[in-house]
Amino acid sequence: MFVFANLVTTVAGLLSLVINLYIFVIIVAAFLSWVNPDPYNAIVRTLRALTEPVFYRIRKHLPFVMINGIDLSPIVALVALQLLNGVVVQSLHQLGMRLVSV
Repeated sequence: MFVFANLVTTVAGLLSLVINLYIFVIIVAAFLSWVNPDPYNAIVRTLRALTEPVFYRIRKHLPFVMINGIDLSPIVALVALQLLNGVVVQSLHQLGMRLVSV
């Protein structure tokens, strides 16, 4: 049973790491949107490729995130990721800890 508990705890840790890395990517992409970076730069293209599909879906389903030309979709994405990190990851981690004690 401890092997399954370790697996669940490890999955929770990896999921938390991925979420935190994506939060960092969103923050960097939001800062880059304030300056006008070279659109042919490889880093800028990678950041846009990683974030634009998520931002597009947020803008599509929540049209009120565009206020007077200001795009609030990165903020919505950050809040959603924090909720995911707080609810799903913490639940998996607590499940893993309970399985250890059983």
